[in-house]
Order: sequence, then structure tokens, then C-alpha cells
Amino acid sequence: MSSSLPLYSVIKKSSLSKNSPLLILLHGYGSDENDLFSFAEELPNELCIISLRAPIKIIPYGYAWYNINFDENQNKWNDTEQAKKAMNMILKCIDVATSLYNIDKFNVSLLGFSQGCILSLALALNNPKKFKNIIGLSGYLSEDFLDQSLKKDDYKHLNFYYSHGVSDQVIPVEWARKTSLFLKKLNLNFKYSEFPVGHGVSPQNFFELKNWLEKFI
Repeated sequence: MSSSLPLYSVIKKSSLSKNSPLLILLHGYGSDENDLFSFAEELPNELCIISLRAPIKIIPYGYAWYNINFDENQNKWNDTEQAKKAMNMILKCIDVATSLYNIDKFNVSLLGFSQGCILSLALALNNPKKFKNIIGLSGYLSEDFLDQSLKKDDYKHLNFYYSHGVSDQVIPVEWARKTSLFLKKLNLNFKYSEFPVGHGVSPQNFFELKNWLEKFI
């Protein structure tokens, strides 16, 4: 556990003494830093793995990166300002971690689930020079979170792994397919997979993303 970063976190240090690749884990709405950290023991030892806790406490339990609000007709909308504040805090965590843990600043990866996936995609497209690999699970691209014009040349070095469950009742798979088409146009290294599950990560999904990540770290 660490309070050295702007956000509370749990950390698995790298087996390397310097120039360690960094993997940041971003959990979903209503969860916490321990959720995705269960992946850590199965991932390569050279990774420094930091799982961050989102800043907004949810009653009765869990945390969120930003609130999801509903209008009188039960249409939901994201709090864009909270999302952008959360993304800035994540970037600050990466900067601090890079110094504290002897990180290779050119080898930073994000892995996000659901709301954490939504932020991971936006973070990478808004700040392409800060990242190398992006793993997005069970989320979608919220164009409201993008703050710059997209230029294909900015993304040539990025590697994206993106997956979704075909039976997801929280975030429809159609949203993921639309995001997939959007990302394919950006001239980046991109893989999209679907699995016969709901809003979650199947063993087959984890095995595939693990093998994918090992190729690029």
C-alpha cells in the first residue's frame, strides 16, 4: 500500500532495479484498488504494477472516477468535469511513480476495466506521448472526454488491446464495436476481441491480454 502518490494505491514492485516498465490499473465504478490487483501475480515480474483507488467514495461501498447521473427520464450522463479531474490525478500519479520507482518513462501501460477502461482510452488519446500500451476491458470511448483534435501521426507508437463481453448488460457490446471502428482509423497497433460473457473478464480474456502484453512491454 502507498500514500506516496496523489491517489491511494497498492503496488507490486518490479524485479528490475532500474528502467522498469510501469503498468497502471484503473478499476471500474463501485470497485476499489484491490479488484484488478488480483491480476498482478500472473503478470510479468519485470512490471512495476500500481493499482489506483478512484477519488470519489460511493455509499455504501466502493469508489468511482466520476459520477454517473440520471435525468428525470432515466437517461444517464457522465460528469465530464469530474472525469477530467480524475485523469489529471492519474497523470500526476504516473509522474510521481516514474521518479519514485525508477520507471522507464517510455514504457508506461494502462489497464482499465469499465469506467477505468473509459478513462484509459481517453488518457491515451489525449496524452499519446506518455503511454506505450493500453488495455481496455468492458468499456468504450467517451468522446466528451477528448480534449484535442486527433492526428493519426500522434498514435503510431501506441499498442491497443480492447475487449468486451457479447452479453454485457452494463455497457452494450454495440458501444464497444463502435469504439473499435473509431480506434482502427487512428493508425495504431490495435487488437479487438469479444468473449461470451457479461460485464466481466473471462479466463480466456485474461490469458489473451496477458500474452498480448508480454509481446509489447
